[in-house]
Amino acid sequence: MPVSNDSPRATTARRTSAPSTRPHTVYRDSALGVFVLLLAFRIVNALTLRTFFQPDEFFQSLEPAWQLAFGDTSNAWITWEWRTHLRSSLHPGLFAAVYRLAGYLATLCGLTLPARAELLLATPKVTQAVFAALLDCYTWKLAEKAYGRGSRTALATLALSVCSPWQWFCSTRTLSNCLETTITTVAICYWPWHWPGTAQDSSTPGGDRTHLQIAEQNLCSCACRLRLSLLLAALACVLRPTNALIWLAVCVPTFWQASQRLRSAILACSAVCDRLYYGVWTLPPLRFLYFNIAQSLAVFYGRNRTDYYLTEGLPLLLTTALPFATVGLLRALLGKELRHSPVTGNASIKSLVPERVHDATERRVLIRLAWACVVITSALSLISHKEVRFLFPILPFLHVLAAGPLTTFLPFNGPVTRKAIISFLLITNVLIAGYASQVHQHGVIDVLTYLRHKHESHNSLSNLTQVSYDKVPNTTVAFLMPCHSTPWRSHLIHPFISAWALTCEPPLSIPLPQRSSYLDEADEFYLKPASWIRDNMESLDTIQSGGSRSGRHWMRQDPKYQAKYRRVWPQNLVFFAQLESTVGEVLGETRYRECWRGFNSHWHDDWRRKGDVVVWCLDGV
Repeated sequence: MPVSNDSPRATTARRTSAPSTRPHTVYRDSALGVFVLLLAFRIVNALTLRTFFQPDEFFQSLEPAWQLAFGDTSNAWITWEWRTHLRSSLHPGLFAAVYRLAGYLATLCGLTLPARAELLLATPKVTQAVFAALLDCYTWKLAEKAYGRGSRTALATLALSVCSPWQWFCSTRTLSNCLETTITTVAICYWPWHWPGTAQDSSTPGGDRTHLQIAEQNLCSCACRLRLSLLLAALACVLRPTNALIWLAVCVPTFWQASQRLRSAILACSAVCDRLYYGVWTLPPLRFLYFNIAQSLAVFYGRNRTDYYLTEGLPLLLTTALPFATVGLLRALLGKELRHSPVTGNASIKSLVPERVHDATERRVLIRLAWACVVITSALSLISHKEVRFLFPILPFLHVLAAGPLTTFLPFNGPVTRKAIISFLLITNVLIAGYASQVHQHGVIDVLTYLRHKHESHNSLSNLTQVSYDKVPNTTVAFLMPCHSTPWRSHLIHPFISAWALTCEPPLSIPLPQRSSYLDEADEFYLKPASWIRDNMESLDTIQSGGSRSGRHWMRQDPKYQAKYRRVWPQNLVFFAQLESTVGEVLGETRYRECWRGFNSHWHDDWRRKGDVVVWCLDGV
């Protein structure tokens, strides 16, 4: 018997079919549009970032990636961590792939060497911008799990992420912490916070076959989400073993619901990649823990107070969002629901009513995110070596927690004074982000641009698409700076720029009791810079303003001279202005003259890095 359009069965069908698909499609298209906007925003972010933050941005990712992509002759700087199998090869392997692709495209398009250099410089930045956009997008999606799809508070979370000075300053950098944060947020977002068949689903009629089928589909969907979440969690832990602290707080109760095979998949992939990279079977996460905890080598790079993360780390991470995050964290830990709704009229803060009632699943999200923040902050506070970026993976969680109090503080049609306060905080964020990303420590980036362009100009590379080694002379550079003060091959690009810098290798082979008196090369240099220069470089007679070139040449051939002096004077000598008086005292009568100076910072917590970045060039070379 045909069913009329107005029959109860047809009405039920319309309610269970068309309305259930169309909103999902609209939401999916809307989310895609948001991601495209976020991607454009983060690409601009990445390409306009011109300051230095941490050496790990280059030496734990781009340098090994450069060697993987272009071989040993590319002169990448491979640090001790890679020689001791301390790092996973998955992270640099990603950037090696995009380097190879960029190099292929440069050759295919016939780009000149300077244009190829600019492409290789931008490629990892754009790649990381994709992960930064995913981080913003999935922070928003995670907030929707806590506050409801399409809720105003979820949009406030997205605004916090986009307007965060730390995100602008750090999220597009090629640090492993940045990729770890993105992977962790995506994994947490896919975590099945609510399993079908629990008490919340007990109201479903047992004899209704349709409802049973929907329940089975939901259960299957949750299982798939759990597998994906655990797979991403394992990847994050491989990149940074300390990421396991987050998962202890979030998913221990349901971790073992996944199969052993799925939990082992990412570890097997990582082991194979590391075998290909290192040439031997190794497990970098275990070696990471051994070197940093059992050997206490992390302390070699600095100690901090126990309260560092509370008094400095979290304020730097959250900036103006700190008060809102503090309130949101305390409410979640105390089990208090933070309800939000649009308010009309002149209602005060005490008269706010719920935007939507939180169910048990949504409360569970906030509570577990709050405990994850507490656990990882407390655990990392017990480790002597601390850095703000180690807390980066919990920043999305803190933004989700902060969005509730922020929405409560600024409801629809709220008081003008509160809008003024929020506007002031937003302007403050813009000023902090602008200063940190454009001004503070940009000289150490600019100097490499100067050296690269100087090399291209002196060797007439502007119109060349390729060149052989025997036709281009080296441009030699020495960096008399604390170790890893600048990027390296990822910014120098050309293998014909032959450079060296002071090193800071940790005391790997020295017993623990003797490490307190250990000095690396950079320490020895700054202890007595003038003496170090005289004892480790060529004789000053070889660079005196007087004398013939032939005389200087034959002096270098003297066996006695070669036995005493090890390093040849470079064409370019790079150092911070703090060292200028010492360099002037030693090299004032030589053929070195200042040829470039760039502003670096107004202040610095390391006295060795104070002042401008200065380049002295050797005349007549």
